[in-house]
Amino acid sequence: MPAGELLYPSQQHPPPADLSVEEDEAILWNQIKGEAKRDAEAEPALASYLYSTILSHSSLERSLSFHLGNKLCSSTLLSTLLYDLFLNTFASDPCLCAAAVADLRAARTRDPACVSFSHCLLNYKGFLACQAHRVAHKLWTQSRRPLALALHSRVSDVFAVDIHPAAKIGKGILFDHATGVVIGETAVIGNNVSILHHVTLGGTGKASGDRHPKIGDGVLIGAGATILGNVKIGDGAKIGAGSVVLIDVPPRTTAVGNPARLVGGKEKPAEHEECPGESMDHTSFISEWSDYII
Repeated sequence: MPAGELLYPSQQHPPPADLSVEEDEAILWNQIKGEAKRDAEAEPALASYLYSTILSHSSLERSLSFHLGNKLCSSTLLSTLLYDLFLNTFASDPCLCAAAVADLRAARTRDPACVSFSHCLLNYKGFLACQAHRVAHKLWTQSRRPLALALHSRVSDVFAVDIHPAAKIGKGILFDHATGVVIGETAVIGNNVSILHHVTLGGTGKASGDRHPKIGDGVLIGAGATILGNVKIGDGAKIGAGSVVLIDVPPRTTAVGNPARLVGGKEKPAEHEECPGESMDHTSFISEWSDYII
């Protein structure tokens, strides 16, 4: 098989279901190394960079830890310290590596601009911010909150993605473009969710306690959408770009507008496909919504 050639030719087909997590990660890591080798041969100016970030490492978690450490370091927060922090955290919880693999596959499958897994690993700040958040969240749950908050601050500074360390995020997540994403402390995001740039999952004021949105599995949230308060966005729901959502949205239902209204009306909202977070269809609601514009 030529270096960099997809192991699974159709992006629509996931890896075989009978693979273990370790086998899936090993296959993906070999794919990433093949892509990096191909790119180094095609563009010698990148050879040293690709060797140091990918080709010199024995596993995805080592490569990711090295790359995040270099991205997020500062004059007082050294890259070697961050490398050890990331690597030790990934090693302590295999679920973090499994989530990273799922996120890489999500980007490669859903984003037509994602030309390779290695491109996502190295260049997608939404992916990198999400992996750094997973480590910060692990630190938060271990009561290492000052370090979690310091890492959160660096992620916000470097990637322009602000996710509180206490927020809970599932796997198979795509932060597409990612600039300006803000996710509050008590927010919860399910699996296979896609979120575009300038999305806010925020509170409604100074209220404390459980005050941020709960996002179900397979949800798609369009660019510039704002969801405020402890509201529930059901599995497979779709939030239109620029919408301001202050109400619960039922499963497989679209909410559009400012303030957002349910397509089909509150009494009988129109349902759509099962998982817009994976299909990435942002416009299927237009014909139905036009009937409800006043």
